[in-house]
Formats: sequence, structure tokens, C-alpha cells
Amino acid sequence: MALVTFLSDFGDCDYYVPAVKAKMLSINPQLNIIDISHKIDTYDIAHAAFVLRSVYKDFPKGTIHLVAINSTSSITSGFIGIKLEEHIFIGPNNGVLSMLADYDPGIIVQFADIHIKDSSFPAKDILAPIAAKVASGAAIHDFGGPLQQIKKMMPRQIKATKKQIVGHVLRVDNYGNLITNIPKDVFNTLNPGKFTLEFSREILEEINQSYDNVEPGDCFAFFNSLDFLEIGINHGHGADLLGLKYDSPVMINFHREED
Repeated sequence: MALVTFLSDFGDCDYYVPAVKAKMLSINPQLNIIDISHKIDTYDIAHAAFVLRSVYKDFPKGTIHLVAINSTSSITSGFIGIKLEEHIFIGPNNGVLSMLADYDPGIIVQFADIHIKDSSFPAKDILAPIAAKVASGAAIHDFGGPLQQIKKMMPRQIKATKKQIVGHVLRVDNYGNLITNIPKDVFNTLNPGKFTLEFSREILEEINQSYDNVEPGDCFAFFNSLDFLEIGINHGHGADLLGLKYDSPVMINFHREED
């Protein structure tokens, strides 16, 4: 039996999360439901996509991922299931599932009208039953027909040349550290050996191995477990102290001998 993960912006002080789980367990009491997070910033599709993209491949192939983010919004065009990297995702067609990869999913199913009813709680009434049944052996095709294109949201892209990489902050984590969209492989490909890293009013000339390679209160920069550049202040809330936030620019300037 497949695992079911559950990601939402419901928080943990209301009845919403247990109600969705109860609905799934009423269909199959043997389900193994794993919480990814329910503290996604309210309505924040980019935050949800970042968290899910960062972790879903760590689960076994065949895992069902239930995504309940901004599912009652007017920007949601129904509800869909997709297959990506041998994982199944079930959620609203509001752009969140389009941000899980840099390419289109292999299978997209628009859940049929017969499964969609007027509901103020679609995560419980619509998505939970489908997720439970798919985890129990049903196929997402059993609940609808093929869809050519899902609703897309375009994440910020880096700009990379021989002279410079310009990226942006993707996420401020719970410690105030700032995760950027600058990938390690692009940096390694372009790096001539000498560079300056610029963010806020700070200029660094080296990449560290971890947070503790610098003294408390000093700025750090290293490539994290996701292979993205992460910056911050050791033992300090980097976002507040540096005046940085989501989408703030981060630049790496390369210094070549011919310059």
C-alpha cells in the first residue's frame, strides 16, 4: 500500500488537518499518512511548491502526495492528479503542481465533474477520497480524463553569463537563513576561481562548507543539501539583520584574468 503525504496551509490549531485525515482513514483505515507541513504560509503557492519539490523524491516511488494549498481560490481551475518521477500528486489546478519540476508531468488527469461538488472544504470532500482510493490501488485515470496542460506559474529564473550569476531568494527558513535559486552546478561551471558574492550590503569572497565555518555574527554562504546557495548570519536571523526577504537579489560576480 502506498504512502500518502499531506501538505497544506491549514496550520495546526483548527480541525482542518484531522478532518482530512479522518476522511482518508474512513475509506481505508490502514493508510499510512505522513505530514510534510501544515504551516505553509497562507495561500503561498510558491512556498508550498518549494517545500514539496525539496522533499518528495526522498519518499518511496509510488507515494501519493495530497496538496491542499489555496484550493478554494478563484484562481483554481478544478482539481487534478499528475504523475511525476513515479510519484502521484493530487491537488488544485492553481499552479502549485506546475512548480515541482522544470518540465511537464508525464500524466495529467482532470478530475471529472462527477467527483466535483460544491464544497467549502474541497481538501476533505474532493481530494481526500481520491487520494485514499489511489493509495489503495485505484488509478488517477479512474477519476477523470486526460488534460493537455496544467495551470502554470513561472518561478524566478537565474541569469547566468561568464561574468555574473544573478539569482533571488527563494525561501527564508525558520532560522532566518536565506535559500537562493542559484544552483551549485551552474556556479561550478562558470567559476574561474575568483569571485565576489554580493547581497544586501555584504561582499564575500569565498563559499563555506557549513554554517559554522564562520564566527557567530558573521555572514556565511554555502551550497546546502539541495545544492542551492544558502546565505545568512551564523547564530543570527539573517533575513532581519541583512534586510533581505523573498525575491531579494543575490549576485555572484566572476573575475577573470582577461577582465
